[in-house]
Order: sequence, then structure tokens, then C-alpha cells
Amino acid sequence: MKQIYLIIILYCFTPFLSAQNISEERDRKAMINGEAGTYQKMISFNINPNTLNYDLKSQRLELQLDPSVQKVTGIVTSAFVPNQNINSIYFDLANTLTVSEVKFHGNNLTFTQLPTKELKIDFANALPSNTLDSLSIKYSGIPDLSTGAFTTSTQSGTPVLYTLSEPYGAQEWFPTKQSMNDKIEKIQMIVTAPSQYNVASNGKLISETVSGANKTTFWQTKYPIPAYLIALGITNYTKFNDVISTPPFPFVNYVYPSTAADANKMSIIDWTKQILPVYEQFFGDYPYRNEKYGHMEFGWGGGMEHATITSMGGWTQTLIAHELAHQWFGDKITCGAWNDIWLNEGFATFGEHLTREKLLNTPAEFQAYLLNQKNFITSLPSGSVYVSDVNLANINAIFDGRLSYAKGGYVLRMLKWILGDDNFYQALRDYNSRPNLAYNYAKTEDFKNSLLQSTGKDFTEFFNEWIYGQGYPTYTIQYKQSSVNQSITFKISQTQSDSSVSYFKIPLPIKVTGTLGETAYFALDNDSNNQYFTEPLNFTVANVEFNYELQILEKNSTITQNSNLQTNQNSINSKLQIYPNPAKNSLTIFGLQTSEIFEIYSADGRKVKSGKFYPNSNINISGFAKGFYILKIAGQNFKFIKE
Repeated sequence: MKQIYLIIILYCFTPFLSAQNISEERDRKAMINGEAGTYQKMISFNINPNTLNYDLKSQRLELQLDPSVQKVTGIVTSAFVPNQNINSIYFDLANTLTVSEVKFHGNNLTFTQLPTKELKIDFANALPSNTLDSLSIKYSGIPDLSTGAFTTSTQSGTPVLYTLSEPYGAQEWFPTKQSMNDKIEKIQMIVTAPSQYNVASNGKLISETVSGANKTTFWQTKYPIPAYLIALGITNYTKFNDVISTPPFPFVNYVYPSTAADANKMSIIDWTKQILPVYEQFFGDYPYRNEKYGHMEFGWGGGMEHATITSMGGWTQTLIAHELAHQWFGDKITCGAWNDIWLNEGFATFGEHLTREKLLNTPAEFQAYLLNQKNFITSLPSGSVYVSDVNLANINAIFDGRLSYAKGGYVLRMLKWILGDDNFYQALRDYNSRPNLAYNYAKTEDFKNSLLQSTGKDFTEFFNEWIYGQGYPTYTIQYKQSSVNQSITFKISQTQSDSSVSYFKIPLPIKVTGTLGETAYFALDNDSNNQYFTEPLNFTVANVEFNYELQILEKNSTITQNSNLQTNQNSINSKLQIYPNPAKNSLTIFGLQTSEIFEIYSADGRKVKSGKFYPNSNINISGFAKGFYILKIAGQNFKFIKE
């Protein structure tokens, strides 16, 4: 959703909170409170059961609007296909909007506006299933100001009108189907407004026609879209038409004249041209290349990722990055229930991680950012990334900056640590392009299944602990170096901040530095308490660091040397060890006494190398792509990461 959350609610616990962010938080919370009191039906169901009997194919919105007047008048024509024989059809529509006429094949139909914010339309004869049909609804009224979905205001003394419908506000200004199971395949937005104003909306600009004192603007998107991502803005916008990416497609921005005159803000908008190619590299092609990307300015603090055109209330690089990432995660693939909002917001937050790492921050600055995120996430001991049904009644719980945003983003960072960069980003590109998910809805289990398809790894346990479970681990790590062969032994103990998770199982990142500057990295596959690991070394230890690049979530963990640590525990890893891990150019096997045949497989199950390993030799992996691999030798399997 809106970066209103990420900048506001997430950062409100950081020392960098600005007056602007405080204002954004106040505005957004006012909107949330308005929505929470008016959409209990949708909160309860995620899907309106009365709209399950048809597929909404397209909507044509012909609206008469004036930004100086809080009113909407229009005709909405909806094409639909019943999935069973139907005698009536329902649309979500607020009671503040009055329907005056419903036309079907040129005839008037009877209809009823229900207290549940629904419009029930009755047909004279039952409509057959699997047959495309359409009807038109004529209506007008004053949208409910308390929801914030349809707002008239001023900017620099000039009237401005803008919409923001997430999560349940679309029905406040037009009849539609808001259920999270049916994307609308085509939207035509035809707005007649006073000619001095410009109208921005989703998709491609088809035409602008001036007639007397009015101008009619026609926008169209042919990409599937949920109702809450349909939006418009009207004021004396300054328009900028440009191109972006390679091969280029339209980059269109509608900004207030005061913004157009601000060189700093315009340079930030132009910076979008730098981050979009980075996202295309790591996430896949921009999803709406046939239409456009751009921004339209509005009065809410932060931003809202309306498909093809983000509504913006502030101009920062991280805000632009967050909302742009939503075009892949939230817009192309939309969370299938509000329980799964982290699939929108956590992914967009991870987009910020990527942006900072690749473009904005030095390594030290990026680590400071991650530490800030980690501290924020662990500032409370409980709360899950996945929104339970119990918490759906609280919109603040759905759009929780600490959990849906920050922890959701960090969970993806941990998956990247487990899989390695190349495999992780390939898995994201796969997820974004799967035929059953692309331009459709997805739930948490869909993402987990997509990871399994891409990597061959079942993340059920990981999801149960880090997404459905609550809290975080605290580690007590002790180590001792052997005076005989310089190997290093670790003992790993863990406590959990919340009882919902019995043990967090994740590879633990360890960095060992030698007295002469030597370095070794280990990923300890910790899955039980008080577990021992013995790893090979060929230098004297000077320092040991845990979570050295903040790869995982934890809090108040300690790592200490213990010269009395016992190293003959039954739980010590088997005699064979691979070293180093992660590895850059070569692997060796610690403890092998005879030559053995080996095979190496990539994460997707392909054999990438085989041969014979001899004691005291190594295996060359310098030509491998970065990522996660499995070495099979002497009847054992060893996981390792190629850096």
C-alpha cells in the first residue's frame, strides 16, 4: 500500500523522523480510522459472497467531475460473464451514491440499494452461464468524506480532486466488484471536467477533447486490475511526457505547478529512470510496458501504487523506489487476501533494500539502514507478518509498518541469504511471471509453492516460523579453537521472544578473522538448541562475528570465546566438513581420508560438475554462478553457497 506506511509508521520509531513524516502519519491514520468504521463487510470476507457468481470483465466509467465540488455523476457500463445461471447481480456501491437508472439491452431493470453498501439488480429472465453480457448504471451523489477515498481540496489555491481506494474505497465513488478474486480486465476512464484542468488516470491516454467550457479526457488500461488500484486526479496539472528504460516506453508525470517549478523535486522524479532498469534486472520487465509509468500528485502524505501511475504526496528517492516496486508486487501480482498484504508491502520494502544497496547507500550506510530496520522489527516481542483473521478487523494491523512492511521485507532478505543472490532473484522473476499468478492474485502459500518450483527447496518450516509465527530469536554462541588442527567449534543456544515458535531454524552467518587478516565465512545449519558445529580453519583466530552483514533477524545475541567448551559432544557435525562456506573459487573437504567420486548440483537440481576428489586437494568452483549448491560425496550431501 501507500508508502504512507513505510515512511510513516515504519520510520516513526527511528531517530530520523521528520516533521513531514509526522504529518503523513496523522493524515494516513485519519484515513484508516474512517475506513475501519465503514467496511466491516469486506473486512469480514475479503470477498463479497454475493459477487461470486460472475466474472467482471470490463468497466467503462463516464464521469462528470469538477475538482471544486465534492460530487460524482456518471454512468458505469460493466461487462460480465455469469459462471452460473443468474436472476440477479450485485455490485459494491456506497449508500451515499444514488442510482437513478439501470439499463440492460435498452430496457430498464429493477434494482435495490442495500444497507450493506450493495446494489442488487434483478433481471426479467435468468441469464445463462458463460455468456458475455453488460449493463449500465446511472448514478450520482456526494462520496463519504470520512473514508478519504474521494477527496476534493486545494493546492496553491487551486481546486484538486483525487482518489485513493485501498483497501475498500472504490465503492465510495463508483459501482464495482471489490472482491480479491476477480481482476477487471479492461478499464475505460472517460472524465468530463472544466477545460482548465487536466485529468490523470491509469493506462494510456486515448484522447482529450475540448467542447465549450469542458474537456473530456479518455484513459484506458487493458491490463487486469483490482478495483482498489483504479484512480484519477484532476487539477491544473503540469504534464511531462518522456520515455524510460530500454527499449523505451512512455514516462508520464502529472504534477502541481509548484512542483514543476522545483528543480530538486523534478530531479528526484527524473531519478526514476535510474531505478527502473535496476528493478527490471532483478524483478523482470516492467509489467505495463505497453501503456506507461509515471506519477500524479495528490494530497495524501506518502504515495499509493496505482497501476501504471503512482499517486504521490511527497518526493523522495526511497518513496519513488517503494511505489515503483509495487508495480511488480502489489499491482501485477496482488495479494489474494488482506491477510497476505505482506506480498504487497514486504516486497515493496525489499525494493527499498535493493535500491539502497545498489544505488543510494555506501556499504556502511546500508548496514546502518538494516540495523535500523532490525531494531524496529524487534522492538516488540510478538506479531506475525501474516495477518490473522482475528486482526483483519483492525486496519492498523493490516497495514502494520513493523510487520507487514519492515519484517516482510526482512524475511525476503533472509531468503536471499539462504538461497544466494542469483537463485533468489531468479525465484522472484519466476514468481512474477508464472502464468497462474501474473496479473492475478496470490496468497502466501502461492509464493511458497513458487519458491519450491524455482529452487527445489520446501520453505514450509521457514514460513511457519518467520511469516505465520511471531517474534524473533536470541542466540548465545560460544566458540573454541582447537590447538591440534586449528579447527573451530561452536555451541549454539537459542531463546525465542514468543511462544508461537519453538525454534527458529536458519543458517547462521559467522565471520572468522585471523591474526594476519585471514577471513573465513560459515553458514551454520542450526536446527536445534545447544547444537555443536566444528569447522576447519588453517589460521589462528583473532575475532569472530555473528550476523556480520545483518543477514538475519535476531536481538541481543552474544558470541564469546570459551576455552572450556567441550568439543566431544555427540551433536558435533559429522567428520566430513566442506570449507570454506560460502566459497568464492574453490572448496576442500575436511576429514576425508580416501579419494571419492563427487557430484555438485545447482538449486534447481541440475548437475553442474562431477569428478574425483583426493585428500588435501580442492574442487574448482570459480566458474559457478553465485547461489546455492549441493555437493554429494561419500554418501553425504553438503549445502554450500557460491559467492
